[in-house]
Amino acid sequence: MKVASLIGSICVASSLFAGVHSAHWGYTGAEDPSHWGDLDPKYAECKLGGSQSPIDITAKNTIKTVGLEPIKFDYKTSAVSVINNGHTVQVNIAEGSTITIDDKVFELKQFHFHAPSENHIDGKAFPMEAHFVHSAEDGSLAVVAVMFKDGTDNPIINRVWKKMPHKAGEKTTCKLPAKMINDMLPSDKTYYRFDGSLTTPPCSEGVRWFVMKHYSEVSAEEVQEFSHTMHHPNNRPIQPTNARKVLQ
Repeated sequence: MKVASLIGSICVASSLFAGVHSAHWGYTGAEDPSHWGDLDPKYAECKLGGSQSPIDITAKNTIKTVGLEPIKFDYKTSAVSVINNGHTVQVNIAEGSTITIDDKVFELKQFHFHAPSENHIDGKAFPMEAHFVHSAEDGSLAVVAVMFKDGTDNPIINRVWKKMPHKAGEKTTCKLPAKMINDMLPSDKTYYRFDGSLTTPPCSEGVRWFVMKHYSEVSAEEVQEFSHTMHHPNNRPIQPTNARKVLQ
């Protein structure tokens, strides 16, 4: 699948990408995650794939790896816009911010939110999870996931929420500076790594997942505002780990 198509899928904003004609999907009713694989032949991997995301990261499926390569973050450009695409709130990033891993450079395209969290750690869900979506020149994708635990108001989230459109399909400008985007990440950037998929249709596999071990904070009021805007939870249920192992 071409990178533009993959990015369009993981951005869960198909209605905002010209030329994309796929079945509508959602998180409730007959279009909820349990039905995704049957809504469109393009979504077959949602039910047939063996390396689907999200997963529950537990002691049973993790392997301690000596010298796990650190992710080289180089986020140096600002946000340009915020979109409510009906499935999430997505912050688009200007070109030029990257991570480097596996001797490959991935450009940060956008980050978006799920509440409650999609991935779990030791059986625990978190109030909210952010996905930082990156693409390499060859079309491969890498997602850095940050969990948000209950705590005080998050000033960066608060700033994004002030720009957050409350109607699906709306888009606003957002000049969130690079420093704030960096500050959304925990200072300790150790991580869990596994091979997975998009967590939205078409659920394409081959995505590198990096789940941060340390968390940021968000207030209950901020989570509530996001959930009210979405009108329902926007998390895909946990998928079978199967034979996969999580590196740490």
